[in-house]
Amino acid sequence: MIVIENTLVSDELRTVQFSCDLAQCHGDCCVEGDAGAPLEEDEIALLEEIIETIKPYMTPEGRKVIEKNGVFDYDIDGEYVTPLVNDRECAFVVFENGISYCAIEKAWLEGKIHFQKPVSCHLYPVRLSKLKQHIAVNYDRWDICKTALIKGKKENIPLYKYLKTPLIRRFGEKWYQQLEQAFQKQEP
Repeated sequence: MIVIENTLVSDELRTVQFSCDLAQCHGDCCVEGDAGAPLEEDEIALLEEIIETIKPYMTPEGRKVIEKNGVFDYDIDGEYVTPLVNDRECAFVVFENGISYCAIEKAWLEGKIHFQKPVSCHLYPVRLSKLKQHIAVNYDRWDICKTALIKGKKENIPLYKYLKTPLIRRFGEKWYQQLEQAFQKQEP
């Protein structure tokens, strides 16, 4: 475990090699699970502002859920999450050629909005947990991602390097530089 500012970072971000393989996993992390993706409170307000721009990218079922329940729900711990369609896929999922993509990110890629997607989605398979005085930054081991582990090992990409952009997005450039320096000191 490494302490950087107010975070406790798991060593697995250095030791686990990872690279998403959408052709193999089909983006199932957006479909499987027992709750939607975690949302930051400020992301809810942002989603409410831009939802009309995102709706054309969504499935009809996803739009119905959003129109009925809004852009967020609660998980069993009372934390904010994205809503689900039929207790399965995220309401923001769109399917193309058997692969799950994010409607929010599609709108972002086309320059329609300035919000890429929830930071928890961008960081996955890393999950953040709020502790009393720290934020725990942990690798979330899930069988769905086993092909990403194979690809990551083949490409020799540590998880923290694979997630450089979202880690900087969430914690900042200075934080990431400190993480990189700490992990490089541990490398053989």
